[in-house]
Amino acid sequence: MKRPNILILMVDQLNGTLFPDGPADWLHAPNLKALAAKSARFKNAYTASPLCAPGRASFMSGQLPRRTGVYDNAAEFSSAIPTYAHHLRRAGWQTALSGKMHFVGPDQLHGFEERLTTDIYPADFGWTPDYRKPGERIDWWYHNMGSVTGAGVAEISNQMEYDDEVAYNAVRKVYDLSRGKDPRPWMLTVSFTHPHDPYVARRKYWDLYEDCEHLLPEVPAMDYDAHDPHAKRIFDANDWRNFEITEENIRRSRRAYFANISYLDDKIGEILHAMEATRQEATILFVSDHGDMLGERGLWFKMSFYEGSSRVPLMIAGDGVAPGLIETPVSTIDVTPTVCALAGVPLGEVAPFTDGENLAPLTEGATRTSPVAMEYAAEASYAPLVALRQGKWKFTRCALDPDQLFDLSADPHELENLADDPAHAEVWKRFDAEARARWDLARYDAEVRESQARRHIVYEALRNGAYYPWDHQPLQAASERFMRNHMDLNVVEENARFPRGE
Repeated sequence: MKRPNILILMVDQLNGTLFPDGPADWLHAPNLKALAAKSARFKNAYTASPLCAPGRASFMSGQLPRRTGVYDNAAEFSSAIPTYAHHLRRAGWQTALSGKMHFVGPDQLHGFEERLTTDIYPADFGWTPDYRKPGERIDWWYHNMGSVTGAGVAEISNQMEYDDEVAYNAVRKVYDLSRGKDPRPWMLTVSFTHPHDPYVARRKYWDLYEDCEHLLPEVPAMDYDAHDPHAKRIFDANDWRNFEITEENIRRSRRAYFANISYLDDKIGEILHAMEATRQEATILFVSDHGDMLGERGLWFKMSFYEGSSRVPLMIAGDGVAPGLIETPVSTIDVTPTVCALAGVPLGEVAPFTDGENLAPLTEGATRTSPVAMEYAAEASYAPLVALRQGKWKFTRCALDPDQLFDLSADPHELENLADDPAHAEVWKRFDAEARARWDLARYDAEVRESQARRHIVYEALRNGAYYPWDHQPLQAASERFMRNHMDLNVVEENARFPRGE
């Protein structure tokens, strides 16, 4: 079997409802649209957990958060958990990461041989929530609505500086791979932080959406008391009472968000152009870690199982993947077994370490009956939340709240909770039984609380006295770059060129 190169393109907080069959027609995203045309496009793909670190740890490992122990944005991702980078590297691939993966803990590689950039977020335990203090806001790291009231145009920002660097290093790596210095097939993961808030975009992309017809949400903001209990907790965590959100704020936030999709499209285009220019082929996968509510029903950012927050784009192009639209619900935890299968790694070696399923058969017309599972036990929650998505149904449960049951075919905006509707009692019973079989919520809650308590102690200890950061420090061996006197100039010039001289 041919051992394909693999390019994984990941973005942050991209709402999957904007990708009903590749990018929506009105989005200015020519490179992603061209990729979609040759891809298997998964209309109903879901994150394993609607927050960065838990969602990404699950994506890389193929395991749900309760199994990884990565409950929130400050929970350590254990070095003993195999990732798709481990599986591929073990099977003979060279593996590299450019960009964000929000690894927490001293292991900042998790199977990657090379990491070309540092991360944009901290690697320590400083962002640990505390279930012992429900309702407490830690203002210096919790989201607040300033991202919405401050939306607009900027030519540089913290986020832009990061993603410019991610793309630059990824393009350099693609060119370097073309030189063929390493005979192994390669796997390159490129992970951007846009279109994650703050909602700030460069003028050239902002101007693309001047006449956009989608600058207001389809479901307007609701009164606080009209929301379900978890949505209220999200509002409180986001400090909504200290901000006045106007219609203009909403328009500007969504406009900047859409503009940043176009910014990402350009960055991805740079990478794909370098691939084309160097005549390299690869299986390409495009995905996001979670979504963004974008003001629907008044909610912003993520942290819930509503479609805008939990649904993500997922597209796969390459040999063995038939292009087309697949509507079966799938999960980001399916990526690890799928990538391994496409690479020819025996799934028997992967299966014990993943909760996911190989998606390739779905592209060939196979059916899937198992539900997609999601978990959330991070900021804005006071106890773990779980969800199941199967067929047209979505079921959510938290020990603190009433169940929710939505028929997404009839109610795509999830406005009518059918959990207590006698007409759907049999459906509720089926999901109730499945949820009870999968989750012991009391035990799950105890595990999360124990993890939080341990991390608070460790973090406070490590911030006393000498401090050694876990953040990844990209290093370059300057004496091995370009031309040095222990090298043969003729060999350097010949080997660094693609294509070679004729």
